[in-house]
Amino acid sequence: MLASKDQAIGALIFIVCLVVAIGYVIVLVAPSSVSPLIGIPPESLQFWAVATVVLIAFLAVMFIGAWIGWTMATTPPPKPIEELETEIESEEKESEEEGEEQQEKKEENKTK
Repeated sequence: MLASKDQAIGALIFIVCLVVAIGYVIVLVAPSSVSPLIGIPPESLQFWAVATVVLIAFLAVMFIGAWIGWTMATTPPPKPIEELETEIESEEKESEEEGEEQQEKKEENKTK
């Protein structure tokens, strides 16, 4: 069975996330096994692994906060309840009047 394009992308994302998670755990638990490969001392490697994740998490929280603030700042305030009530009442009156007119037309058509 062939996978759709979305399923293939989903599988790729899953594999990348799994590899990154395993690599991250290895860097935190056994940095001396990875440090010779990239030429960074084990202590620095652990520090930067933690600092990078903390920075990304911090920036994500700040982005969400900024997005909420921007949305609140650019969204117009809702109408006061009194205005809404008067609008609803006027719409109900209009629909009642239209209903009465239609009823009168039906009665006129019946008498013809």
